[in-house]
Amino acid sequence: MPVGRRQVLAAGSLTVAGVALGTGTGYAAKSGEETKSLKQLYREARTEGGTLTVYAGGDTATQQDGNKAAFEKAFPGITLNIVVDYSKFHDARIDNQFATGSLVPDVVQLQTLQDFPRWKREGVLLPYKPAGFSRVHPAFRDPDGAWTGIFVDAFSTIYNVDKAGGTAPASARDLLDPRWKGKIVSTYPNDDDAVLYLYSLIVDKYGWEWLRRFVAQDVAWVRGTQEPADRVEAGRAAVALGTDGMLTPAAGVKTRFVAPKHDPFMAWAQRAAIFRHAKHPAAAKLYLNWWLSKQTQSDFCMWSVRTDVQPHEGYRPIWEYRNAHLGGFEDFMADRGLVERFRQQLTLYVGEVTGAPSPGWLGLHPGR
Repeated sequence: MPVGRRQVLAAGSLTVAGVALGTGTGYAAKSGEETKSLKQLYREARTEGGTLTVYAGGDTATQQDGNKAAFEKAFPGITLNIVVDYSKFHDARIDNQFATGSLVPDVVQLQTLQDFPRWKREGVLLPYKPAGFSRVHPAFRDPDGAWTGIFVDAFSTIYNVDKAGGTAPASARDLLDPRWKGKIVSTYPNDDDAVLYLYSLIVDKYGWEWLRRFVAQDVAWVRGTQEPADRVEAGRAAVALGTDGMLTPAAGVKTRFVAPKHDPFMAWAQRAAIFRHAKHPAAAKLYLNWWLSKQTQSDFCMWSVRTDVQPHEGYRPIWEYRNAHLGGFEDFMADRGLVERFRQQLTLYVGEVTGAPSPGWLGLHPGR
């Protein structure tokens, strides 16, 4: 696994003394941003009991270990219980917990963008604007503070610098070259709606014939977006479609992320929210303020949601990439009829999803 993919913050990368957000002594009005510093929020979280449970969208149980270690290093005595599962399972699990009066998480962060406006309408989210909220790009935050984006992820093509040879694939059409046959791995697009959206963009550009020819490249289909990245980094595949990678790779990392110049790719801000009846609201507020701090945003391996944080060298802010289709993914996720129609058509080419989910089967109340 490329160091830093979603485990984006090395333990010890933050210290409480080194990051202070705001100088006020009390919470701002509901319509305003948080005015307490991280130090003050940290004290309140410890007084509250020092624990926090987060349901995070992802692919493997350990995928958020880097974030957990960094948060707990920054705030000694606070235990972050972060449960990773596919977003499509977490949102169903949360709805069932609401229905049975058994809510577990304090905070949720998912790629199922369509859930957050609905949860807002249902009144289950706590309106809250962390410090720095006004610096978050307007497309990445709810105006009432029901939810906020905490990082920008993007799916495209990645490749191994040793296995790709002198010419790396620059477009989806390049993946049809016979030289890549048997060397491509992809997440099942009919198993992950973000990957599904990426495939829909490619099919819109190149047609269904592209998909037919792509499948004929003897693609290795897997569950979750971690496995393709792992295979490419290890050299067991040369190329992966439908996953992410570090924009500035660490020393020794073999994987490179392709941000196409003209071809479509897809990006979104992972949304996070505090539940109105969270058992640990002080720790939840600390967590969101920490995520939106300039230091944490600068440490993230892809793009920041903040307009005042410089992107990695060689990249522009994600909202300047028109071919990243930021707004398109939100519209796609909201139109469940469109999603399901495209999923079923695509399945005719790719086949049914097989294999156990990569995070495992977590049941109804993980983290309880």
